[in-house]
Amino acid sequence: MARPPASRAHWLPLLALVGCAVLWSTGGLLIKSVSLSPVATAGSRSVVAAVFLLAVRGKPDLRGGPGLWLAASANALTMLLFVVSTRLTTAANAVLLQYTAPVWVVVLGYLLYRERVLRTDLAVVAVVMGGMGLFFAEGFSFSAAPQAALGDLLAIASGVTFGLQALFMSRLGKGSPIAAVQLGNVLVFLVSLPFLFERAPTWGDALPLLLLGTVQIGTAYLLFSYAATRLTPLELILVPILEPLLNPVLVFLVRGERPTATAIAGGAVIVATVTVWCVLRPRLLRRSLAP
Repeated sequence: MARPPASRAHWLPLLALVGCAVLWSTGGLLIKSVSLSPVATAGSRSVVAAVFLLAVRGKPDLRGGPGLWLAASANALTMLLFVVSTRLTTAANAVLLQYTAPVWVVVLGYLLYRERVLRTDLAVVAVVMGGMGLFFAEGFSFSAAPQAALGDLLAIASGVTFGLQALFMSRLGKGSPIAAVQLGNVLVFLVSLPFLFERAPTWGDALPLLLLGTVQIGTAYLLFSYAATRLTPLELILVPILEPLLNPVLVFLVRGERPTATAIAGGAVIVATVTVWCVLRPRLLRRSLAP
């Protein structure tokens, strides 16, 4: 019997998630195109995103309680750390080290909520840590390259906070992921206020900041929220793999920024390991729970 065609109800959210990943991937190029300081760039982007989301979605739903503020805080830290790390190190290092987030979801899920951990999870953590080590294989030195070293550490931290964001958003209850993103952008703006008075953006900064706020954050999260309630968790994890693949490519093509060979190798280890693990883990978890 011929296989029935995929329903429109499935393909539309899948295309929305692909679009979300593509829009997210423009972050490295756009962030590096802004002349403001890293924190001021993050704050300016969040101002635009907050206004855009307010115009499109209205006031955020604040019924999520403490969980909503935890999710918003994790979202704010993720956005701030990613912008700063992207400016201090290569776009490839920033996005690939952040892609360790699924591993941190398992580690933090056990530490915070005592969620089940499989033996394969521990093996994946070890392999991903090895992949992270390749980013520093050519020598980790604050004295020789302080900005790049700090950027790599902040990129790892953004993976941790991204994992926390996923954990907290999955437990929002009545709260909305978009509401958490709206509040997160407000928090980034408040934290960055002292840096926003350093100097005014130039005309050359206007377009990248506008695109960062309305497209890379605002529209991307609207697409993600649409897809999140219509796709499986596995699809939500695997499709955004386009971001760490496209982000450094765009930066290389436009700005000529080339990651090191060991960073590319480390990124390949992380992306391949996390992707295979995300495919196999649900099956392994069901098998471990079977009588």
